[in-house]
Amino acid sequence: MSADCIFCKIIKGDIPSKKVYEDDDVIAFHDIHPITRVHFLIVPKLHIESLQTCEAQHQALLGKILLLAPKLAAEQGLKGFRTMINTGREGGQEVFHVHVHVFGGGESLPRI
Repeated sequence: MSADCIFCKIIKGDIPSKKVYEDDDVIAFHDIHPITRVHFLIVPKLHIESLQTCEAQHQALLGKILLLAPKLAAEQGLKGFRTMINTGREGGQEVFHVHVHVFGGGESLPRI
């Protein structure tokens, strides 16, 4: 855990969140600035700064997160969704704790 990381504070319970899911390895909660009707984050409890700093030892954790995304999306009523991992400042990352955005719902997402 990092003392100054907002996601670590959410994981510890110091900052409230609207949880979607939690187990020993990950937590998922609604984004405070959603860009679609449904927008939540899946965050590993292990503090990893970004996708750039992930190593082979994180492979199972990253796989777990990606396999969890469709399950949680369906539970939130999504029939389709988009995932996004911002990596590094130039990649739009604002919180330096690796996390996956899952979003969708009703709106037409732009093609990329």
